[in-house]
Amino acid sequence: MCTVSFIPSRSGVFLVSNRDEKHDRKDALSPACYPFPTGHITFPKDADASGTWIAMHENGHAVVLLNGGLEPHDPQPPYRRSRGLVLLDILGHEDPLAAFKDIPLENIEPFTVVMWIDNRLFEGVWDGQAKHFSEKDRNLPHLWSSVTLYNEATRMKRRSWFDQWLALNDDPVLEDILRFHQFTGDGDASNDLLMNRNGQMLTVSITGMQLGSGKGEMVYLDLKNGKRSYFQLGYKQPQIS
Repeated sequence: MCTVSFIPSRSGVFLVSNRDEKHDRKDALSPACYPFPTGHITFPKDADASGTWIAMHENGHAVVLLNGGLEPHDPQPPYRRSRGLVLLDILGHEDPLAAFKDIPLENIEPFTVVMWIDNRLFEGVWDGQAKHFSEKDRNLPHLWSSVTLYNEATRMKRRSWFDQWLALNDDPVLEDILRFHQFTGDGDASNDLLMNRNGQMLTVSITGMQLGSGKGEMVYLDLKNGKRSYFQLGYKQPQIS
């Protein structure tokens, strides 16, 4: 939920997310397939609020959450609803774009949502006061880093790593992108893609989705517990190793 990449390829598109969290937050539940009024949605579940930071719908739509909006903010809990539940409200709607535009977000902590809807890429931002909405070029790679954890200089440095990696990987597969998310950096543990700030805030998982040709796949790397889960839409239980 704090570093997200989007990469188009000849076989579909990839959305991959690093979740950076406080060390004492409860472990998330591995991805599973849950029924919603509009169909089944696959996602890892936050154990505290039962929401998520990344999810794919059986209709081919997918969403990823980043903490924070346009600028860093000072948290002011209690909030009315978890951002992870708002994410599911959006993806579970018949029209996710309309849902983001219409859903009331007062007293919801700022967030950014990356949306893959009807083979188009969108970014929605709630800055705590107003919504911002734009369509991104689906034919170009994109990288987001949360404004709550990474300043502008660090975000630019991470984008340069991304550009350099893409120059050497013109048609990556999901495993290549997962390795990028796990091993890229310059040795600064506080700001590498796999980050660790004195064991208090760290990357606890990496989740990758491949979407295209009427199917979706999800790989979930639970870094805290050394587990890997693989999920395809249409199956009710993941494969765990």
